Amino acid sequence: MALFSDIGSFFNLKNRLSGLVLLLVFSSFGLSASPILILGDSLSASYGMPEDQGWVQLLREKMPNSTIINGSVSGETSAGGLRRLPALLESSQPKILLIELGGNDGLRGFPPKQLKNNLTKMIELAKAQQVKVLLSEIMVPPNYGPRYASQINSVYKELAAEHDVTLMPFFMEQIVTDSSLMQRDGIHPNQKAQIIIADFMLPWFEQAL
Repeated sequence: MALFSDIGSFFNLKNRLSGLVLLLVFSSFGLSASPILILGDSLSASYGMPEDQGWVQLLREKMPNSTIINGSVSGETSAGGLRRLPALLESSQPKILLIELGGNDGLRGFPPKQLKNNLTKMIELAKAQQVKVLLSEIMVPPNYGPRYASQINSVYKELAAEHDVTLMPFFMEQIVTDSSLMQRDGIHPNQKAQIIIADFMLPWFEQAL
């Protein structure tokens, strides 16, 4: 997710190609009994560093018996995630779906109702295929005003209650306030932060499995 800015097309292309390579590999060799699909934005897409240094790869190393498919794309919105989700569900056949989207919606000032509608459709698509959903909260910049931030935050709490899905606290909440864990843009976690995110994520996935 681009927390406070949009993401360049270079990284968009990089992550799309990475996702395609992953899907080709999984198609060739098959999936584990407990595949996990991560649908996110730049915060989950190894933005600003090699893919093998990102938290998703570190999580793979911590969960060797699970196949983790990273369907994250830098700059992604909830609408973009919704468009891509059906194909990702079909190709990966996950047991668990993590949705980490909405930050770019907030950046662009999209209506909270639109965000909720898109996330609702993603949850419904997943649950229709008996996929367990983890929904990650997000943050919007304070300069958007407390009312808008509150409305965005409420979307995730409402969805968790309405659809009986697990609501995960925003994994960047503590990292973003520590400059030693952030890249120079002040937006994205650096390499040092990736293991912290992986350690944060591990028990959530273990419990879901």
